[in-house]
Amino acid sequence: MRFLAQRKRFKDLSEQEILALAISSEEDDARIYRGYAERLRADYPASARMFDGMAEEEDTHRARLIDLHETRFGSTIPLIRREHVAGYYNRRPVWLIENLGLERIREQAAMMERDAERFYLTAAKRITDSATRRLLGDLAAAEAGHRTLAGELADTHLDADTRSDEDAAAHRQFILTWVQPGLAGLMDGSVSTLAPIFATAFATHDTWTTFLVGVAASVGAGISMGFTEAASDDGELSGRGSPVKRGLASGVMTTLGGLGHALPYLITDFWTATALAIVIVFFELWAIAWIQNRYMETPFFRAAFQVVLGGALVLAAGILIGSG
Repeated sequence: MRFLAQRKRFKDLSEQEILALAISSEEDDARIYRGYAERLRADYPASARMFDGMAEEEDTHRARLIDLHETRFGSTIPLIRREHVAGYYNRRPVWLIENLGLERIREQAAMMERDAERFYLTAAKRITDSATRRLLGDLAAAEAGHRTLAGELADTHLDADTRSDEDAAAHRQFILTWVQPGLAGLMDGSVSTLAPIFATAFATHDTWTTFLVGVAASVGAGISMGFTEAASDDGELSGRGSPVKRGLASGVMTTLGGLGHALPYLITDFWTATALAIVIVFFELWAIAWIQNRYMETPFFRAAFQVVLGGALVLAAGILIGSG
């Protein structure tokens, strides 16, 4: 609260401070665009060139703003940035965006331009001084021009074939980093825990004990799969992406796969819990088959036959062992 109280309200800024704020904002945005360009250059060179062009345009507008400041107020520009002004739009830290994929970066860039334009238009309505209103209007028009330029740059550097190739590469990276490890984890968690959970259930007819065994098996399998996936490949040569992301996807999905048919045993009635658990197993196995078909291009009926048959055999083994 003390920090918020120390921030200056926009209506209290002088015209010089408004101009200085615009200059610092243009400089920040140019640096962000260059950061995106460097992040994308190796894998998506066309998108990197687009962001290079947008950064150059931000530099051009910043230079015009500096010239205007020197004409009106001299060469000493006050130090004021967006975090110094209450209610001013904030930029998310680059490191929260740059690892989220190509399309997310493009969306963030479009949002940056919309935020800037909206701010200047709103600010112009709150200022009564004609010169300041004219200045803010010019800045709003400049930001609108940035959005038009972004479209033109995208058309120049991202033709249909290039965009298709880059989107395909991004989709492939998504599958390698998230879907493939997550699917492996879901299969392991759903299938490998069937035998111990149902063996315990039919051996003890105790729902609470079965639940505890199911949770232990699920969490243990999740931890094991997560560390195994992360340690098996650092992603440098295979191009499969961050081992931390892959380990997280595999570990979480393994745990969820096991918990799905362990949670029904929170129900105290044994046969009700078992019937519900078997129904959940059925949906889990069909979900695995759907994911294989959707993302791994495995024919659906072949995937369903493999997964459902394998799961049914493991389920039967667990029941038989527990009933013996």
